[in-house]
Amino acid sequence: MMMRKMLLSGWGRQRWIETALVTTDDLGRSSRGASLSRGLGRAYGDAALPTERHKVVVMNTTPADRILSFDRQNGVLRAEAGLSLGELTRLYVDRGWFSPVVPGTRFVTLGGMVAADIHGKNHHVAQTFGRHVRALAVRAGDGRVYECSRAQHSDLFLATIGGMGLTGHILEVELTMDRIPSRWIYEESERWDTLEGVFGALRAARDAWPMTVAWIDTSASGAHAGRGIVMSGRWANAEETQGRTKPRKELSVRVPIDLPNGLINPFTIGLMNTFWYHKHGRRKRTHFVTPEQYFWPLDGVREWNRVFGRRGFFQYQCVMPSELGPFQKLLALFRARRACSFVTVFKDCGAEGDGILSFPKTGTTLAVDIPVRTIDDARETTRVFNELVLAHGGRIYLAKDSFTDGGDFRKMYPRLDEWQAVRRRYDPDGLIGSAMADRLFGA
Repeated sequence: MMMRKMLLSGWGRQRWIETALVTTDDLGRSSRGASLSRGLGRAYGDAALPTERHKVVVMNTTPADRILSFDRQNGVLRAEAGLSLGELTRLYVDRGWFSPVVPGTRFVTLGGMVAADIHGKNHHVAQTFGRHVRALAVRAGDGRVYECSRAQHSDLFLATIGGMGLTGHILEVELTMDRIPSRWIYEESERWDTLEGVFGALRAARDAWPMTVAWIDTSASGAHAGRGIVMSGRWANAEETQGRTKPRKELSVRVPIDLPNGLINPFTIGLMNTFWYHKHGRRKRTHFVTPEQYFWPLDGVREWNRVFGRRGFFQYQCVMPSELGPFQKLLALFRARRACSFVTVFKDCGAEGDGILSFPKTGTTLAVDIPVRTIDDARETTRVFNELVLAHGGRIYLAKDSFTDGGDFRKMYPRLDEWQAVRRRYDPDGLIGSAMADRLFGA
């Protein structure tokens, strides 16, 4: 077991906290003295950062990545919580198995996927990752390790799914994998010159396709505000991909330095958005792509978060009812605050997840990456957006959030008291915590 002092940040890099990070492949041992687990650090804000109230130890889960069992007949896999989605994919995609739900990066651990109850492009058919989790091993704040499921310690199980690591250390995860017919995805994409067009196409696609997503241009205004590209996909069958060779190793580049603050601004993002929109062309495009190309295009640029400079960026992701009006208002607010975003994701959501604090619910979700000008400006932008989202019965996603306050969060999550009661039951002395928990719930 190795312990060292180091500065940690979320993926948005707006805040850095010094902590003692313990690294070992024995999660059962190292979790006894840790106040928080951390995987690959892809939560955008302060969810995987320690509390500043007192000195704490953070447990790095990534060395604990062993697969403990796999049922080839039914696809039931059990693994340590530090196993990454990328490694899981590498080991199983050519054997005909794939994670039932994946987020926008493969650089996440199984424990992180449970803690955030991640969702993906297939949420309207597969719902959240937690729906496919069968059991968890969790060391709670009271020091005990619980084997929990929907039938055993179900309160802890459902509080841990989407609980952002605040109910205990996730040690092991058991889930049901999806059987896939090939390692290729057939994709269709089409460009639309209005938000109304994007909205209609996305709604139509959900009835015909298992995977759907849209990119929208947050810089466009007037009649073309919210124009974008709708992408739909499905796993290709063996006949369609006959003769296709396994793709060569993925090309990868790395951003070597922090770029100057302010380089990512409304002008430069406007140019990038315009280029990306017109690059697609007017015609519908069809092709076969790999999971890496379809699900994780940004992973080909390592440390891409450094393009925002040392001030960093924050992602705002919300879900609201699938109505055009609220999103037109949100985009208008976005432009009024001179915010800008190139990585802008628009998705349909299905039914609400099982987790007490699971984020997605029936509606449409929008996620935007916004450069930080000042922390006060980022907080005010978040507050203004939250006001609109609350007015339309929506809520924000904790895995992406950096600046929401506790009052707004409580209004968005009506089951918060129920979740807090479970947390106190298994951690009566409040030993598990994070900077995010302090921000939302107080010291």
